Amino acid sequence: MPQLTDEAVTDDRERPGTWMTPQEYGASRAVLWTGAVVLVTDGAGRILVQSVDYRPDRLLPGGAVDAGESPSAAAAREVSEELGIEGRYPRGLAVDWIPADTPGIPPEMGFPGEILHVYDGGTWSAERIDAVRLPDQEITGIQFAEPADLAALMDPGDARRALSALRARINGGGAALLEDGRPTAPTALDRLGVLRTRRSPDHGTWHAGPAPEHLPVREHTGWLFAPDGRVLLLVARATGTVHLPPPTAAPTAGAVPLGYRYDARGAHLRTAARLTALPPAPDAAHARLLATPEQVRELSDWGPAGHDELASLHAARARLCLPAATRTPLTELPDHGTRW
Repeated sequence: MPQLTDEAVTDDRERPGTWMTPQEYGASRAVLWTGAVVLVTDGAGRILVQSVDYRPDRLLPGGAVDAGESPSAAAAREVSEELGIEGRYPRGLAVDWIPADTPGIPPEMGFPGEILHVYDGGTWSAERIDAVRLPDQEITGIQFAEPADLAALMDPGDARRALSALRARINGGGAALLEDGRPTAPTALDRLGVLRTRRSPDHGTWHAGPAPEHLPVREHTGWLFAPDGRVLLLVARATGTVHLPPPTAAPTAGAVPLGYRYDARGAHLRTAARLTALPPAPDAAHARLLATPEQVRELSDWGPAGHDELASLHAARARLCLPAATRTPLTELPDHGTRW
């Protein structure tokens, strides 16, 4: 590449337009910090947060990206340093822009704003959780928190970011772009505020097949399949809570008693069936979504029996000659209904 003479540089600087020298262009660019955190859940769908010795609220594992370090490498390093767990976290869940005027940051810190990467740490087994070893300083403890409790445990922006990242993981539509923890393109889960309210625990044991006649029935719900193998899910607009519909919520075919959950309060029956149509929405209080069975489980708190229920459900799906649904973003159905 030929060298520019002083005369050529002077001539270029006198040109009209937006031309800048490298120094001018570099000085015009925004300066931001970069950070990386990791979202980890346990088998019950709770999120790992840690207590630190320098602030009262909880944090996701992670921290600053060092000079010359990639964000994913920083995520792995921070989890190793803070929890003693080695791993790689290549899958991103969210990228958040945190503004410079975020409340609560001391002015003397000179905070210029930050780009924070949220990586998927996956679901940790009990053995992996037992292997956590905390350092002598900085991290004073960990806990697994119900998603709806994050707002009470974390800084508001941190809580929004963690919940948005968890929704993005469940939704399966790729990483979310966030601005101060808020998605720039909200999904159905974001719009409806799913997981902002504590999930109702339903930890009864799972039994396949019809329930004995002597058992008291406390609830009867349905796994109602669309032709693509997804199922109907109801979301309360006021609270964001999710639940399966009653088996009579829509016209069906091939209904079979799938099984029941049993606890001290009685039996919770499940029926599996194939949807043939979806009538107009009976009320405005609930949104109707299509979700994979796995997404329904991840949005619920069913305890260890959830795995057994899904196994029964997939056996029934195969008998109904329906495909196994591929994880896709949850689809909100129109109020006027639809036919298949």
